[in-house]
Amino acid sequence: MTETLEFQAEARQLLQLMVHSIYSNKDIFLRELISNASDALDKRRLVALAEDGASPEDLHIEIAADTEARTLTVRDNGIGMSRDEVVSLIGTIAKSGTAELLRRLKDSKDKDGKEKESAELIGQFGVGFYSTFMVADKVTLVTRRVGEDSGTRWESAGEGTYTIESVADAPQGTAVTVHLRPKDEEDALFDYADERKIREIVKRYSDFISFPIRLAAAEGEPATLNSMKALWARPRSEVKDEEYTEFYRHISHDWTDPLETIQMRAEGTFEYEALLFIPSRAPHDLFQRDGRRGIQLYVKRVFIMDDSRELMPDHLRFVKGVVDAADLSLNISREILQQDRHIQLIRRRLAKKVLSTVKDLMTSDPEKYRTFWREFGRAVKEGLLGDPGDQKAILDIASFASTAGDEPTTLTAYVERMKEGQDEIYFMTGETRVQVENSPHLEAFKAKGYEVLLLTDPVDEIWVDAVPEYEGKKLQSIARGSVDLDSEPASEEKTGEFAPLLTWLGETLTDEVKEVRLSTRLTTSPACLVSDADDITPTLEKMYRAMGQEVPPVKRILELNPEHPLVSGLRAAHEQRADDPNLPETAELLYGTALLAEGGDLADPARFAKLLADRLARTV
Repeated sequence: MTETLEFQAEARQLLQLMVHSIYSNKDIFLRELISNASDALDKRRLVALAEDGASPEDLHIEIAADTEARTLTVRDNGIGMSRDEVVSLIGTIAKSGTAELLRRLKDSKDKDGKEKESAELIGQFGVGFYSTFMVADKVTLVTRRVGEDSGTRWESAGEGTYTIESVADAPQGTAVTVHLRPKDEEDALFDYADERKIREIVKRYSDFISFPIRLAAAEGEPATLNSMKALWARPRSEVKDEEYTEFYRHISHDWTDPLETIQMRAEGTFEYEALLFIPSRAPHDLFQRDGRRGIQLYVKRVFIMDDSRELMPDHLRFVKGVVDAADLSLNISREILQQDRHIQLIRRRLAKKVLSTVKDLMTSDPEKYRTFWREFGRAVKEGLLGDPGDQKAILDIASFASTAGDEPTTLTAYVERMKEGQDEIYFMTGETRVQVENSPHLEAFKAKGYEVLLLTDPVDEIWVDAVPEYEGKKLQSIARGSVDLDSEPASEEKTGEFAPLLTWLGETLTDEVKEVRLSTRLTTSPACLVSDADDITPTLEKMYRAMGQEVPPVKRILELNPEHPLVSGLRAAHEQRADDPNLPETAELLYGTALLAEGGDLADPARFAKLLADRLARTV
């Protein structure tokens, strides 16, 4: 006896939305059917193990395409469904939230009144079986539950009603036949009876399903379409390095070998498996906003999305791999990923594992570590600007150029070499190592044997202000604020001698500097420019302007070396002939040379060159 029943009201609305293609990627209907079949096979295996202690043989999924009849059938020999389960699971929408979904879809109309691409919204509801109506004029389902004598046949055109009847000869399991709508490539509706298209979808979304997915052939044996090789689910001892390399190349589109392979498994209240790879070289788009990045997300070996940025913090965006979660919805959206606490927990654990792996490389394979930091260190340091909880782990693996030698040093090694009584980790930022090494600011530090870190990546200008200390030692810029190197400060007598000159220079250079004072950091140069402790550096100021952000000009402090002949001569000249018109030009040249010595830019290079040429002409 055939019954005709009506869908639940909200189900009818959802079916209509499906028919009108609110979901831009119609390929997912086949992914959904295969996933449902895989679940049914899993359930049958579990039931058999519980009852008989043995798994049934030849559990599989079969896809059959009929190009003439325009049908596509996905069948399995899994657990099957009873009549009541068919009505409950397909005839109605038992889950809550459908009304809210429909409201949000209605609200997503754009100004032209057209529906937007709504994959994110649909992703908040388990579309599952209903997705078939994106591509179908009619859907037929035949199923028989394990242990029952008769089966059930369900059919609908998605117009608000469905028919259901008992059938005596239904095979065990479930078969879904999709009566395909005509091909319409403009509407992204492809020919899903075409073997090439079927192979493409299975390879992309279902390659790692643990049961064989077979494509029925008119003649001969069916062809198995999926590899079933979910490397992340296999013990590392059972996988060859060549298999990992092949898989890495498959997901990363990089033809070099990975630098390191990381495998993880979490069990308990929230289960997931992860297989991660650290590349051996940085991709060309590592620092581009639209660069390809992210981890592949699977749910029970079903591919969900290709570039899930929510699974890895941005400073580790170069890490490739897969995460296979057991407890997520197949149609989880990016919006939900951003808010899901389980995803956030996975993200923290993955990042922690990557950083700890790199830390292990520092001792187990220093050459690999050096390659890692050379290729990715600049990106990793961006993480110092994020969660303070990540700072220590990043600082532990960071390496920096240093005045102690040609090879980079870690902060731990720096602290071990610190001079007795030294309480601060000294550093200086700049555009190049050569520029920083030749800076006047380094003179006293070199003379007294203090090591200075040379930070030349653009991000260094920013993170040093976000990291106050390491292992209890404060990070201190040698070009900002005052420094105490146990140098003897200028005596009161010398300070008094230079006071008139300092005051005059401050007034003469009032447009360029905020203060002029004697220096304890200079040994051979006449002068240098120092930023106040709370001021931004000139390089950072330049970076902001390059990004289109206007920042007010920051005046700096001019420090003078009282032992330098130029400074002592200028003091004597100012005492003897304070009204000499050449003295302001000398002050301007003194400031300009200090600016050039640190690699700065002159406001008026032509004027400076003329002043210098005129002064040189009078000496020859």
